[in-house]
Amino acid sequence: MKADVGPTPPPSPEKGVPPARQSQKEATRQRVITAARELFDTHGYEGTTIREIARHAGVAVGSVFTTFASKGEILSEVMAARLDPLYAEIDRVMPHVRGSTADRLRTMFAVHFEFEARHVRLFLSHIAAAYDWTLAPGARPYGRNQRLQQIIRETLLRGQAEGDVRHDIDLQEVIDLLCSAYAWTYRLVITNDTDAKGMIAVMDRQIGLIADGFAPRD
Repeated sequence: MKADVGPTPPPSPEKGVPPARQSQKEATRQRVITAARELFDTHGYEGTTIREIARHAGVAVGSVFTTFASKGEILSEVMAARLDPLYAEIDRVMPHVRGSTADRLRTMFAVHFEFEARHVRLFLSHIAAAYDWTLAPGARPYGRNQRLQQIIRETLLRGQAEGDVRHDIDLQEVIDLLCSAYAWTYRLVITNDTDAKGMIAVMDRQIGLIADGFAPRD
């Protein structure tokens, strides 16, 4: 599964802005995103400031705020560049994954763990931003990630069609449980220095417990 950091698509040109100025603004934007990605991956979300991002990018602090509304919005752009290609690939592959609903969920989350293990501190920053109550509405931290929820929902709906997921279950509650378990498993990176393989094993067991709850009653 090939998906890693890629260039963030540039925004649509602003009306009335000369092309040279638009190009300069986009160059600043990309420098800020690159600098922020490196700092979030080494210092974490709380440990990274706008001032440090600006200094690392070689731009003025004012230029950062001209381009982004908040630190949370910068992190959202960083994660979008990483996650969009990943989810596009998962969207393509998941319909062809065989096995029970629990097995398909295990496969999907294993792909996530292996992918995020490459820059695990960056993903921890993504999770941490979900608890920043000052985030602007445009920020998209973990928990506001509709793509992940959509993939889980489609997997559960497929399970209902195939008969191994109850039709009377609240799908959103199952989605919330799985997303919570996934994020909480990352604590093992901090407490036990657990690698992707170890986290996958833990998540596999948790999915089994959750699956017991959504399986059809005899």
